Amino acid sequence: MKTVKQKIMLRQKRVWRIRKKVSGTAERPRLCVSFTNKHIYAQAIDDEAGKSLVTISSLGKDLKGEKLSANRESAVRIGKAFAEKAKAAGVSQVVFDRHGRPYHGRVKEFAEAVREGGIQF
Repeated sequence: MKTVKQKIMLRQKRVWRIRKKVSGTAERPRLCVSFTNKHIYAQAIDDEAGKSLVTISSLGKDLKGEKLSANRESAVRIGKAFAEKAKAAGVSQVVFDRHGRPYHGRVKEFAEAVREGGIQF
């Protein structure tokens, strides 16, 4: 059984490996999604300028009235809200950064909701 420190370090290595290949531009920002045990955070980042173009989270003012946690249903709702907010900011294409997590479960639900909202990966 791996210790917690080993798991954290292996995930950090995956994050670094992905970030070497995935970079965001002004035309096609990087969509970084991260999950904690209680909340979901997503942002579109222009790495060349070092700016965050669109940000949304389950704690944000946009989704204040809804009861959101870090489950699949919340990932779908946040994904749709992110797509609307990104379209309003003029973002139509992104590069998806899953932040070291496998593409299934909450990550997959979030990505599919963003695609349904009209954002292309």
